[in-house]
Amino acid sequence: MKVVKTVKEVREIVAGWRKEGLTVGLVPTMGFLHEGHQSLIRKSASQNDRTLVSVFVNPIQFGPNEDLEAYPRDLNRDMEKVEEAGGNLIFNPEPAEMYPGHFTSFIDTTETTELLCGAVRPVHFRGVCTVVGKLFNIVCPDRAYFGQKDAQQLATVKRFVRDLNFPVEIVPCPIVREDDGLAKSSRNTYLNADERQAALVLSKSLKLGKQAIEAGERDAQKVIDIIRKNLETEPMARIDYVEVVDFENIQRTARIEGEVLVAIAVYIGKTRLIDNFIVNI
Repeated sequence: MKVVKTVKEVREIVAGWRKEGLTVGLVPTMGFLHEGHQSLIRKSASQNDRTLVSVFVNPIQFGPNEDLEAYPRDLNRDMEKVEEAGGNLIFNPEPAEMYPGHFTSFIDTTETTELLCGAVRPVHFRGVCTVVGKLFNIVCPDRAYFGQKDAQQLATVKRFVRDLNFPVEIVPCPIVREDDGLAKSSRNTYLNADERQAALVLSKSLKLGKQAIEAGERDAQKVIDIIRKNLETEPMARIDYVEVVDFENIQRTARIEGEVLVAIAVYIGKTRLIDNFIVNI
């Protein structure tokens, strides 16, 4: 698996692909890849002639006292995962390559970033949108692939791509879960055995909310109450938020109508986990 470190190298390789008339898919990641990332790579490989995977722990999307230094990294493992899933190239730059000295330009967004994770991580989405926008300009992909687990990120990327006329198709991909229901996440590695078991309360609580909607419940607050009540049965869980929002704008909705995101964030011990489901009624 070929790994390149510089923007110049990426552009030269992609230019060669373009001369051959090949299509290019991009899978942006922060590394420590798991089956969820591999599902994105496989989807890209099925829809494009070449797939480039970025592996970059983006420092500007981490706030003070967040886990930038502790975030898991293992490039050799990532190389194996990318090759297994059918990727063709890894872009693994250093921070100085992405953010040269006196870097002062950012992509900032409003509306879609006001609630959920954006409410408690004020610099996060500016960092996400900036690095994703840079990757789009560096790679110029035909398509880019994002997982639904980070649903607010997905909605925000779709919005800035639309607003700023980036010529790239955003392809959403479903959440990949463990056999017991826990959503795949690099941060799951922070959980000890007891916390790992306690974390199952996230998917179980969401399942109850989804069942209520499928049974005909349309009152958003009642669905929130069902989910919150079940989360509160787990002593190790500390709720950050339980929200029902319209998926396009990430704004609260009183009624479950149209495309709606039901999202939660919960601390299990010191680890903050997110999960969600989307319904379209």
